[in-house]
Amino acid sequence: MTVAPDVSFAFQPLLSTRTGEAIAVEALARPRTGDTYDLLRAAGKAGRLVQTDISLASRAVLASVRQDPPLPLHVNIVAATATAPDELLRFLRPALNQTGRKPRDIVLEITPPFSRVHRAELIRGLAVLREAGYGVAFDAIGDGDLPLSLLTDVGPDLIKLDAHLIAGLPDDPACLAVVECLAQYCTRTGTRLAAVGVESEEQLLCLNRLGVRLAQGNLLAGASQEGGISLPLPRPVAEIIELNATTGAAPVPVVSDYLRPATTMAQDATSEEVRDTFADNPAISGVVLVDAEGRPVSTLPRSRFLLAVTGLYGHALNAKKPAVRHGDIPRTIRGDASSLQLLDLVGDTDWDRHGDEVVVVDADRVCVGVARISEVVRGVAEAKIEQAAALNPLTRLPGSDTVDRDIDRRIHAAEMFVVAWLDVDSFKQVNDTVGFAAGNDLIRHIGRVLADAERDLNGTRVAHVGGDDFLVVTDLDEISALAARLVDRQWDAEGMSVSVSLASLVCAAGSVRSYREASRLLAPLKKRAKSVPGSSWVLSRPGSDRVEVLRGSRPAHARVG
Repeated sequence: MTVAPDVSFAFQPLLSTRTGEAIAVEALARPRTGDTYDLLRAAGKAGRLVQTDISLASRAVLASVRQDPPLPLHVNIVAATATAPDELLRFLRPALNQTGRKPRDIVLEITPPFSRVHRAELIRGLAVLREAGYGVAFDAIGDGDLPLSLLTDVGPDLIKLDAHLIAGLPDDPACLAVVECLAQYCTRTGTRLAAVGVESEEQLLCLNRLGVRLAQGNLLAGASQEGGISLPLPRPVAEIIELNATTGAAPVPVVSDYLRPATTMAQDATSEEVRDTFADNPAISGVVLVDAEGRPVSTLPRSRFLLAVTGLYGHALNAKKPAVRHGDIPRTIRGDASSLQLLDLVGDTDWDRHGDEVVVVDADRVCVGVARISEVVRGVAEAKIEQAAALNPLTRLPGSDTVDRDIDRRIHAAEMFVVAWLDVDSFKQVNDTVGFAAGNDLIRHIGRVLADAERDLNGTRVAHVGGDDFLVVTDLDEISALAARLVDRQWDAEGMSVSVSLASLVCAAGSVRSYREASRLLAPLKKRAKSVPGSSWVLSRPGSDRVEVLRGSRPAHARVG
C-alpha cells in the first residue's frame, strides 16, 4: 500500500500553557500540490480513502524518526479509517518497529467526516485501537460534524478545539461560551483539552484562564518541514502568561498541567545503554525504566546514575549489568491529581535522593510523562499569590472582578439578575468618632454577613470593592433574603448606631450590555439610597426613572431627580 511519493511531513508541537514546554508533536501531511483534503478527496472518489489514509499514517510514523527531541506523536486519520482497525494496526506495526516507537507513544487524532461512518463500527474500531495501546483524540471540535454524544460513548483521551472557535476569543461571547462548556466537560471527565490555531497573546491568555492546558498555533511555533521542531520556541508560552498575569483568582492546578515527556527505557536495559542515552541527550535529567505495558519500574536520576557507573572501574563493573540495580522505586502520581496532592507525596521524602521529577501515570498506571517538583511548587505558589491578591485583606472577600465576570456571564446567557451596591452611611464619622479599629471591625462584620449569604444563596456573588463599599450580583428571587440580612438588622460600632444603604438594579435579559453599563446605571441609585434616612433599600430597572424605596422612611415610590 503506497501513496504518491511527493508527500512530505511537517511537525507542529503541542505546548503546555502552564510550562511552555512542547509535550507532543502532530504530524502534518504536505502534498506537493494541493492539500491533504484534496488528496483524500481524490482517494475517496477512487474508492481508496481508507487505504490512502492508512498509508499516510504509517508514512507519518516513519518520518518522525528524524524528530529531535523524541516526543509523543499525534497522527491524523479520518473517521472511516478508524472503522478498519485491524488493517490500520497491520500497517502501523512495521513503522513502529522501524522507528523504535511503541503504540503508547502514538495518539490517533480522529478527523471528520463522522456522518458517513456507522457509529457502532466507529466505537468498536476505537476500542480495538485503544486496546492495542494507542491514544485516541477527536479533532476539529466546533467546526466538524462530530456528534457530542460520541464524546460520552468513547471518552477520548484528548479533544482539540477547532481554529474557528479560537478565532472568536476573547471577544465573541458565543465562542467564549462554547469553549467554557467544553473546558468544564474536560475538567469533570479528566479529558485533556487542546486549542488549535492560537494566533494572538489575547487568545492564549483567555485559553489559560478557561483551563485549556494545551495549545497549538503560529503564535507558539509553526510547523517545521525538517521532521522535527525548533527549540527553544520563539516566545515561550509561560513567558507570555507571566508578562500578562492578572490578579484574577486562579484555581490550584492539577499535575497534568505540568506534564513533560518522559525518557523511558525497557526495564532490562543495561547500564551501558542508559549511559549512552544520557550521553546522547545532555538535557535529560532522568530515565524511567518501564515494563512491557509501560508501567514504571524504576527511576534513574542522571547525576547519581552517572556517578555510580563511571569513574575508576565503574564502567567495567556495571556496563553489561541491568541499570535497574542503580534505580529508585518510582514516585508516581495520577495526572488528574491536584498539585497539592503531589506536594504531599514528596513532602516527606529526600529530594536530593529522588531528584526533581515525579512519574505521572494514567488510570492503568502506565507512564504518561513526568512532572518537575520545582515547577509544581512555583505554580502552586503563583496560584496562591493570585488568589490572595484578589482578596481584600480586611474582609477576605474578592474584588469587583468576581462580580464583573459573573455579570458578563449572565448577560451572555440572557439571564435576569440583580446587581446591588451596599455601603455604610457616614462611615467617615464612624472612624472619627470611635476610631479606625472600630470602623475596621464593622467592615469585617459586614464582610462575614455577605460571605455567609453567598454560602447560603446559590445565585449570589459578593465582592468588597474597597473601604465601606460592597458589590453584589444575585438572582431576582434571592435579593429580598439578601436585603433582610443587610438592612433589617441593627448595626453598630463600639455602641455607635450605624445605618447602611443598599441600591439595587433589576436587569432583565437584554436590558444591559455589560458590567460597565450596569455599574453606570447603579451609581445614581446609590445616591438615592443614601438620601433615605436610616438603613435603606431602593430598587429600579434599566430604562426607567422609577425608584422603589423598599426600606427606609420615604414613601414607597419616588422618581429620580
